[in-house]
Amino acid sequence: MKLRIATCRPLPEPDVDEDLLLAALGAQGVEAHMAAWQGGHEDWDAPVPTLLRSTWDYIHDLPAFRQWIERAARAAPLWNPADILLGNLHKGYLLDLQRRGVPVVPTELVQRGSSVRLADVLAARNWRDVVIKPAVGAGSFETHRIGAGELEQGEAVLGRLVAGRDVLVQPYLPSVERYGERAMVWIDGEFTHAVRKTPRFAEGVEQVSESLPLTAAEHAVGMAALAPLAASLVYARVDVAPDAQGQPLVMELELVEPSLFLLQEPRALDRLVAAMVRRIAALKDQK
Repeated sequence: MKLRIATCRPLPEPDVDEDLLLAALGAQGVEAHMAAWQGGHEDWDAPVPTLLRSTWDYIHDLPAFRQWIERAARAAPLWNPADILLGNLHKGYLLDLQRRGVPVVPTELVQRGSSVRLADVLAARNWRDVVIKPAVGAGSFETHRIGAGELEQGEAVLGRLVAGRDVLVQPYLPSVERYGERAMVWIDGEFTHAVRKTPRFAEGVEQVSESLPLTAAEHAVGMAALAPLAASLVYARVDVAPDAQGQPLVMELELVEPSLFLLQEPRALDRLVAAMVRRIAALKDQK
């Protein structure tokens, strides 16, 4: 059984799950290898299934990444499926979740080239302390916290970013400092665990806790976010943080290349490997 795991080279930061996943797949008879989606020597027209993982540099060439997704999916099954990947590249999906009634962090989407001023957004929303970040982003790329009294700096950041990309403006949730942002990991039909992440901004270093259980409220919000897609997903991550009343709000729904924190939870690793073995075996049975 063969499998290629899509990544990027060089990685912008280490992927601690890479070796764990390769070793666990190999122990189950899966001949897996890492393959850079761009700039490598992989033949993406070859009929070998692909698990998409650490393609973290796609944000710098989104049109090429979209073309690569479509190309890889034509050649062989791609997990997660191409339609789900393509629909999750732009964080405008948060507005779609909101329209479905999923509690999300309030979000103002500022279109590329817009002349909208941050002062007007803050006044209309009654916000003082906000986060500005690209609508297509990964890690902490160009993610900036603009506190009360930093309006001039915020206007400069928004103006610079919106000149070349769509941008999100959101209120800063103080709970991320105390309770922490919770990254809830979904593998093949269920949430396996969560981790607490510290706030991370441009050029910052992320700190992650050990494996944690989900609260009932977090589980409910995560299930609501995934509801229309769950049956098609191999993996997902729903990042949440509580509002002032303790209600979990979705900060991100990551279906493309999220870290799954497999190091923190061996059960999640076992479940992901079992999902791959089952799907690859099913492909063989179809021939």
